[in-house]
Order: sequence, then C-alpha cells, then structure tokens
Amino acid sequence: MACPLKMRTPPEFSAISSAELFQPASSSEKLVPSDRLAIDWQDPTIGSGDPLKSVFQAGAMQAMWCALLLTFGVAGFIEISKAPQPMPLPGWVESMREVHARFTGQPGTLALFGDSITVSLAFWAPLAYECRNVPPEMAHALAVVKEHMRPECWREWRGPEFGNEGRTTVRWAKQHIHEWLKKLNPETAIIMWGTNDLNDLSEDEYRNSLKEVVQQCLQNGTVVILTTIPPRHGREEKAARFAQIIREIADELGVPLIDYHAEILKRRPNDWDGASEAFRGYETYEVPTLISGDGVHPSNPQRFLGDFSPEALRCSGYGLRNYLTVLAYAEVIEKVLRPSKAPAP
Repeated sequence: MACPLKMRTPPEFSAISSAELFQPASSSEKLVPSDRLAIDWQDPTIGSGDPLKSVFQAGAMQAMWCALLLTFGVAGFIEISKAPQPMPLPGWVESMREVHARFTGQPGTLALFGDSITVSLAFWAPLAYECRNVPPEMAHALAVVKEHMRPECWREWRGPEFGNEGRTTVRWAKQHIHEWLKKLNPETAIIMWGTNDLNDLSEDEYRNSLKEVVQQCLQNGTVVILTTIPPRHGREEKAARFAQIIREIADELGVPLIDYHAEILKRRPNDWDGASEAFRGYETYEVPTLISGDGVHPSNPQRFLGDFSPEALRCSGYGLRNYLTVLAYAEVIEKVLRPSKAPAP
C-alpha cells in the first residue's frame, strides 16, 4: 500500500523543508499538524479539526469564491453589454443642420409645396383636430409638431401664393419657387410634385426641375422633406420610375424622404387601385383602399376620418400620408430644428 504524503498548502506560514513536505507519515502521525495548517486566509477557523476535512473545506471555500467572482463578473459584463446604445443618426441630419444654420425666418413655419394632393384640406389639416386610435409613435410625433409648428400652417397656407395648387407640375414650381421662398421664408418645406408630370414630362426634365426646386429651398436655409408620388392607375411603371428619381434626389442632396409610394405598395401590394374592377360601386373617395376611384388621388373614406388604426392606414390614402408626414416632420424637428429638446435615446 502506498504511504500517504504530508501535505502543505499556500500562501505562507511557518517554514517547512522540502524533505519534510514529502516525508512519509507513520500510521500514528497526523498527515499535517493542525497548528501548521492555515489553508483559508479568509477564515482562520477552518484550519482546526481533521486535516483532510480542513483541506477539502478550504478547497471548497476557494472554489466558492472563484465561482462568485466569475458569476458577478460575467453578470456585470452582460449588464454592460445590454446597456442601450445610441441609435446612429440618419445620413441627412448633418447636411440639414448645415442648411438650418443659414435660416433667417420665423421658427415653426412649414410650407406645403405640391399639386392637388397637397392643396386638399384632407392633407395635414385634419391632424390639428382630435385623432383616434393613434399609435404611440404618432402620439409622440403629434405632440412634438404641435409644440413647434405655427398654427396657421395646418390649413391657412393653401393656394397658389403658398406653393400648392391643383393641376400643376414641377414646371410651375420651378417658375415660382423664388417667389414663395421670399414671401414665406419657411423653416421647413414638404415637397411632392410628379403625379400630373406623368402626363407630359420626360424623366430627365422631371429630375432636373425637381432637383432645382429643392436646391433653391436649401440655399434659402429651408429644410426640405421630399415625398414620393403615389402609384397611379394606368401609369404604374412611370410612376414607379418617378418615385425612384425622388429617392435618388433625396439621397444625392442629403434630404429626408417620405416614401409614400413604397408605403402604399407595402400595405396594399395587389389592391391599392380604387379604379380597378374590385372597387366598382363605391363613391370616388369612399373606396376602402389607398388610391381613390379616379386612380389618381388618395382615398378619403368618411368612416376613417381622424382614424389611425392599422385598418385605417390600409384604407385611407390621405390618412396614411398624414401619418407618414407627421412622423417625418417630428423627426426633423427633434434632430435638426431643435435637437437640444429631443429626448435621450
């Protein structure tokens, strides 16, 4: 039978020779004298009693401390890794801050530049009144906008002298944009032309004219929010190409974009068109889809007025545009127009 060896554990205490450390013990001799056993420097009472038991107790104690340190260390690392990281700013923020630094007009002014889809009081004005089934992100956006925007911009800035009129194209905008900027000097402008342009303008003329209108606004110190045109009955492909041109201009000039065209197709990919056979029998603006029975303008069913439920955002074209616009404008307010008042991420 192999003889047991005398044992010694760190870290210090009375001296012991290497010969004594490995000296075989007699059957009557204790493996390690208890007065020389000091294994746990955290709890000196562990050294008393049976030496083997003391050794195992000390080992267990050390293992426990290691486990605790490892557990809390890992937990702390996990907590740190779970800490919310700031969201990166959209690419247009810095360029729009530079534009806004040149602004000399009255804060809170918002111009609505566009054609009949913009001059209609079904656009933007209803948000000044009571809304129902409002999702949380929209409730926040409405509060931001109502605090910042001047009240006359809900419905009073309408008509040709304010840059919105039916049957117009971007050619008209190009001719008059300097007049509107001089008269209104808006802090922000929402721009959407293109639906009427589908009839006569080439893609090159449309691109160049719209880009010039946007650039004049930016040079004035006016922050621009571009909006893609909706799909149009009978001109689906050209409308899609014009929408892509708007996206490209927004990206090139570093301005925020409301992709109305894409949002319509996302919600109603196959039945957005109120002029289709599926919606025969409905009044023009009462069709329960996003483009009205004329195939051109957004729908505006009475039963969804002021409603921003998921169903309403699939059935009211003007409701959807209002929802998207208030979210975009609120983001511009918080990130560009008054970033110091924006909530922490």
